[in-house]
Amino acid sequence: MLKEFKDFIAKGNVMDMAVGIIIGAAFTAIVKSLVGDLINPIIGLFTGGVDFTNKYAVLSGEVAPGTSLDAARESGAAIFAYGAFIMAVINFLIIAFVVFLLVKAVNKAKEAAEKEKEAAPEAPKGPSEVELLTEIRDALVAK
Repeated sequence: MLKEFKDFIAKGNVMDMAVGIIIGAAFTAIVKSLVGDLINPIIGLFTGGVDFTNKYAVLSGEVAPGTSLDAARESGAAIFAYGAFIMAVINFLIIAFVVFLLVKAVNKAKEAAEKEKEAAPEAPKGPSEVELLTEIRDALVAK
């Protein structure tokens, strides 16, 4: 059973998947920074400095006005965190767009490689096997 597990892990698909997950985790950190550090401030400029991440509505319980989302959650009140949802949607759209651009670039590179392969001149072909045998036969008959 241990040997089967080693064989399974050693297969290319499992290793490719593991590398993809690791790169995806690192990519998530980059996207979070992109959204939090670059895009949110720009959105804040257009919305008059409103930060969506701390926008919420109290469904039940007591929460003082101006309390942060984290503090409101810790108070035990039922919170409708629509701002966090808006930011999650924005994060998703950004990630989807970046992945789209990456896939588009990879497809373009593949197409260019295929065009180079198709455009490469073929090596001149020599005579076929039948033609060689015919020449040998004719040469032997002529002697």
